[in-house]
Amino acid sequence: MSDHSKYLTTEVDGQLATITMTRIEKRNAMSEGLINAIDHAYRHLPKAVRVVILTGAGGHYCSGLDLAEHVERSAEEGVYHSRHWHQVMDMIQFGGRVTVSAMTGAVIGGGMELAASTHVRIAEPSVIFQLPEGRRGIFVGGGASVRVGRILGADRMTEMMLTGRKYDADEGLRLGLTHYSVGEDEALPLAYKLARQIAGNAPMSNYFMVQALARINDMARGDGLFTESLCASLVQTTPDAQEGLRAFLEKRAPVFR
Repeated sequence: MSDHSKYLTTEVDGQLATITMTRIEKRNAMSEGLINAIDHAYRHLPKAVRVVILTGAGGHYCSGLDLAEHVERSAEEGVYHSRHWHQVMDMIQFGGRVTVSAMTGAVIGGGMELAASTHVRIAEPSVIFQLPEGRRGIFVGGGASVRVGRILGADRMTEMMLTGRKYDADEGLRLGLTHYSVGEDEALPLAYKLARQIAGNAPMSNYFMVQALARINDMARGDGLFTESLCASLVQTTPDAQEGLRAFLEKRAPVFR
């Protein structure tokens, strides 16, 4: 058993990969071992994989920072620790593959940071979204101030952190923390359905959606519109774009390379 296999499993089926966090006794709390295992899993996926399904075993997605393993760090060490989390979350969001989160149970603190770095989020009724940092005397460090803040807005995120307020799956759907609120045991089946659909898209089209849209959202209006024009012109010159247009006109399903 490798060190990484203590924390998660990776199963590959053609264009799809399923990464399952397996720290069941810790509700998949985010330790250094788990964040390193996620980093390793993404970096070593076969080239053929287009979509990743990220989920947690034992009824929980991720319950956040493992406080039992929390150690005192100098300010310098704390910055490096936080920046490592940022690097892993950036790799998930901007690494070129699409990630679908199938969420159950705890999606707390670092779990929300992890989920917010993924592109499609599905929540079952057991899901609890929470940012309890104010109750722990700490501050978010894995990207929540940017990613979760963009979803909720700074005002609502501030209240959530100050009070430790919890949101369920339906409230999370209303707020944008999840894209789908489904019944019990329905998250993974929907995740696979959507993953297969996404994997069937034109690869370059998927790539630009993953790479460009979040960045355009950070730009000034004029810069965003110009970047959109560049993205559109590049994607529309690919053979897949030509195939997609032909398939539409011929009333058939496209066959992308």
